[in-house]
Formats: sequence, C-alpha cells, structure tokens
Amino acid sequence: MFLKKQLKIALLAGGTSSEREVSLKGAEAVKKALLALGHEVEFFDPASDLAKLVQKAGEIDFAFLVVHGKGGEDGSLQGFLDSLGIPYQGAGVLGSALAMHKGISKELYKLAGLKVPEGKTFFKNDFFKHPDKIKKYANKIGYPLVVKPASHGSSIGMSIVKEEKDFEKACESAFSFDEEILVEKYLKGREFTVGILDEKPLPVVEIVPKKSEFFDYKTKYTPGMAEEVCPAKISEELSLKAQECALKAHKVLRLKHYSRTDMILVGKDFFILETNTIPGMTETSLLPLSAKVAGFPFEVLVQKLIELGLKDRTKNKNAV
Repeated sequence: MFLKKQLKIALLAGGTSSEREVSLKGAEAVKKALLALGHEVEFFDPASDLAKLVQKAGEIDFAFLVVHGKGGEDGSLQGFLDSLGIPYQGAGVLGSALAMHKGISKELYKLAGLKVPEGKTFFKNDFFKHPDKIKKYANKIGYPLVVKPASHGSSIGMSIVKEEKDFEKACESAFSFDEEILVEKYLKGREFTVGILDEKPLPVVEIVPKKSEFFDYKTKYTPGMAEEVCPAKISEELSLKAQECALKAHKVLRLKHYSRTDMILVGKDFFILETNTIPGMTETSLLPLSAKVAGFPFEVLVQKLIELGLKDRTKNKNAV
C-alpha cells in the first residue's frame, strides 16, 4: 500500500566508480518514477555533493540509492547515511561490504551449502612479487578460467582466459581496477539471475548473450546485445531451485529489502557467481524486469523499496 504523504527524497547517483555512467542512467528512470509518485526529489552525486547532503540532512525523509561499485555498494555510503540518520533502501554496512567482495561472498555461499566455481583471491603484491604462485594456481584449476577484480561489478575488468599466454595480461587488467583479484574456473553453461524483493524470490530470468561469450559490460548495457527471458524457460523444479539459491545467498550475506543473484546452470546444478545489493534500476534492467512479471511495475517497485526502507528504520527505532 502506498504512503499517502509526499516525501523529500535524496536521489543519490553517480559517484567515482567505473560504473558511474550506469548509475546516472538508472537515476534518470528512478527520478521519473519518484516524481510520478508525487515525491519531491533532489539529486546528490556522492563524488561532489556529500557536504551538501550533510547540510540538508534534516530536511531529507529518505535516500534512494542508485550508486554502483566502490563508494556505493561497499557499505561506505550506507555508513555515512546511518551517521546522518537518513533511511535508505537495501543492505546496510555489513551486508553491502560482504556482497561487494567476491572472495568473501564465495566463502559465505559455500557455508550456506551453495555451489560456486572453484577459485581463489590474490593480492597485487603477490602478483608482482610471486607471479609463479598465481600461475601455478591457474595451471592447477586449468584453462579456460576467469580473472576479475574482487570488488567490482558490471563485469568490469573481467576476462575469460583460454590459454596460459594470455593469463598475465588478464591479471594486469583486473589489477588496474582493484588491489585484489579473483581467479576461478570458467564454467560453460546457461546464465540466470534471480531477484529478491521483500525476502521473497522473483521470477527467474535467463540471460542469453547474442554476440559475446558471457554477460560482459558491453552486452549488459548495449540494447540488442542480449536477450532476457522472464520467466525463464526451464522446468518448475529448476526454477524453484534457482529461487532457493538466490534466497540463501541473500540471507547468508545479511542483505535486506532486495538483491539480485547471478548464477550459471551446469547440468542440473546452479553455481553462484555474485550477488548485487543495488541492482540496475533502468526500466529494462533485470530486477525491474522480473519484478514487473511478478506484478510490480517500475513505479510500484520504487515505492515498495521506499516503504521497506522506512519500515525498517521505524522497526529499529522501536527496538531501542
């Protein structure tokens, strides 16, 4: 049920991460929805407007976050808003930090009984001081393999390495985005993603890249480069299994309100790749797509997230 009063919403988007442009594009769609819902909206870019947000904190009813990558999804912005007493949607400091680091999240997935691709994280110092150590591990798990930054989204800095001669270059590319990288076994299979909204799984989406081996940055954000099928054309048994995996990932990472977990199907097993705590929010993004199929059109989804954030804040206040 919609809140009846108009709210003063701080729309946070942009930031300094490599996903800045994606963030700004999503913010355009969210702003349009917020205005249609009758809210007052003021835009704040964390790259330049945090001091202004501090000054206006007392006027703000809610912060809607559309910030991706470091400085947006890693818990730092969430902690900043907590210190100002401004409620927001999605994971808090702990959940954001856990999900942002692919190495840590993989270990937590395993503790929850979820399958993950075999892999290991390495620091930049290890790579330059002991390059043979990383190469030895790569040879152990075998090619092809995946190399990616440990704390970045949108497949930025990610490479599929088919031969040993290309491994070092892929590591250098990933390290240009992060101090730590993840080297893991490449799994060939069908790609799926499952959103969670208000602790309940949304319909499964299958992602079918048309011109790329995987759902890379260009494929994600270029119209026509991939087909997103929702509900996915898989058996009910597999669909329920994918939703169960996504809900387990959401819970073990201590997330709230919403999330989106990416996975790959090999045979009859789903292998978890990563979980997004602030999923893309254009009207054609994956979580809004599955939410729409579940009966939550984009404006309804935006309002639902606001209500979840405000309800969570009220519950915490009452518990004190």
